[in-house]
Amino acid sequence: MAFSTDDLPDDAITARGLTKTYPASKTSPAKEALRGVDLSIPRGSIFGLLGPNGAGKSTFINILAGLVRKTSGEVKVWGLDIDQQPRSARAAIGVVPQEIAADFFFTPRESLEVQAGLYGVPRAERRSLEILNALGLGDKAEAYVRQLSGGMKRRLMVAKALVHNPPVLILDEPTAGVDVELRRQLWAYVRELNAAGVTIVLTTHYLEEAQELCDQIAIINRGQVVACEPTADLLKRLDSRAVIIQPLAPLTAAPRLQGFEAKLRPDGRLAITFKSDQASVEDVLNAVKAAGVGIKDLSTEEPDLEDVFLALTYNDPKAESPTAF
Repeated sequence: MAFSTDDLPDDAITARGLTKTYPASKTSPAKEALRGVDLSIPRGSIFGLLGPNGAGKSTFINILAGLVRKTSGEVKVWGLDIDQQPRSARAAIGVVPQEIAADFFFTPRESLEVQAGLYGVPRAERRSLEILNALGLGDKAEAYVRQLSGGMKRRLMVAKALVHNPPVLILDEPTAGVDVELRRQLWAYVRELNAAGVTIVLTTHYLEEAQELCDQIAIINRGQVVACEPTADLLKRLDSRAVIIQPLAPLTAAPRLQGFEAKLRPDGRLAITFKSDQASVEDVLNAVKAAGVGIKDLSTEEPDLEDVFLALTYNDPKAESPTAF
């Protein structure tokens, strides 16, 4: 399906009052996976969707893809209601699932041709080799998929999601198990797609990736959106900062500082955290000098996305372990 550039929607995806409850079974009680989710994903953005395991991210994506039926609420993809225009709405997105689902007895070119046929793309309009070349798989076009490395299979999943030229691409943990170089190549291509107008929705447990790539980030916890802001604004949620000091003489323990928390890092540096609305770097340095610690070098650290993520999702004692991204 070709998508017109006329009358483009402001938001590539919108959800209003979205809920999903999985019914009880013999082995488990009913589970409310999504609880009144309101979300708008701007057209042309790289949008991060983050949350702990079991937070509702996969349920949300599967509803968009037509794999899970919502319980209530309204969802639109590219302005198309998924209830009133389900086929067109599904055609507006390409989904790269977390699990690798490859046709092991096909070649990459054959896999893309079959996928294009499923979407009704005419043979004259198919771009199988073009897409494979763009993802660094052109020289493997006629090899069997079972002969590809894990990273190559991951890129093939991205290629399959692009055969119908969707205006929205959803990447669910796309770099899981991919080495650093392949990750860089994949993100370079994602940036190219975004520059060409494709809206990217990304879930990842590599928080530094989300911080670097995403224009806007939503954090889902226990089925609800607990934050949805431009990345820079989200990072400002925490006003804590840290002064990192390299002492003149090695320390065996962190000194006691009046009004500040100090920790001695394994590399011998001293980290002092403070609230920027309550103290200044000068106040920290005065406290360090008063404790008799000489300063060889110093630097400051700002909060990163992981700090915000943990602050928003793990204050609840019933929440999952903070290792479960």
